[in-house]
Amino acid sequence: MPSIDLTGKVAVVTGSGRGLGLAYAHALAAHGASVVVNDIDEAVAEQAVKSITEAGGTAVAEVVPVGTTEAAERLVNRAVEEFGRLDILVTNAGILRDKVLWKMTDEDFDAVITTHLKGTFTCARAAAVRMREQGEGGSLILVGSPAGQRGNFGQTNYSAAKAGIAAFARTWSMELGRAGITVNAIVPVAATAMTETIPAFAPYIEAMRNGEPLPDFLRKGEGFGTPEDCAALVPFLASEAARGITGQAIGIGGDKVALWSHPQEISAAYADGGWTPDTLADAFPTSVGAELQSVGIPAPKLPEA
Repeated sequence: MPSIDLTGKVAVVTGSGRGLGLAYAHALAAHGASVVVNDIDEAVAEQAVKSITEAGGTAVAEVVPVGTTEAAERLVNRAVEEFGRLDILVTNAGILRDKVLWKMTDEDFDAVITTHLKGTFTCARAAAVRMREQGEGGSLILVGSPAGQRGNFGQTNYSAAKAGIAAFARTWSMELGRAGITVNAIVPVAATAMTETIPAFAPYIEAMRNGEPLPDFLRKGEGFGTPEDCAALVPFLASEAARGITGQAIGIGGDKVALWSHPQEISAAYADGGWTPDTLADAFPTSVGAELQSVGIPAPKLPEA
């Protein structure tokens, strides 16, 4: 595998003031890319830039809430004005408004869809326009979630947005292939403000913050680790080493990296002349419905006491 060198490349990372986004920005800068950091909090964004520059990287901040076309164009324009080009976009910005279906308001739904789904769309569109004008290819790295792959209780808005983002990656990989622009979704699993609310993970995250390493059953069995563990995938996908990888959903966390399957038919049955409700009722349980698919993110397999 060739050395990962992003010298001369320019990246925009949305939602990169803290957490996973900050880890992605640091990883890109550490491999030579100049980075536009984005957050809605100016102090947080400037602190992120400071941490990158103090580590020897190059970064500037653009403070704007992701979602609108105007915000997307501001981010792309900042990259071009500061560094002359844009080669990499990481769409990480996101918020949570968790509630069960019957309690979720229009505002809860719209806020999450605007930031995650529309924000990914508007930023990717602006980046694709610029990258196609440059004529030198590029990389769109869209941040998904296990919730988007399998669903998650209380996350109607978030699961729908993340499922849509995986579909974006498949669609845009076809549309942008001729321009040499790769498009992939990443599915990170890490100790963040969201996952620390999961009771099974909470004591281990607290122990990690006190200097104890995460146990192997989490790092390997669950693919669960730190934001920094997830960050390596981003510079890799942005590099020449990953030129042939596009349209994929790739999971990473802890010591684990994995390829998610695309939705596909797994069984079929046929009836001459077509189906009726009665013939479906007769045939379904012993044919295509013999082994129904599970839903939800599997609960962590904790070691026996």
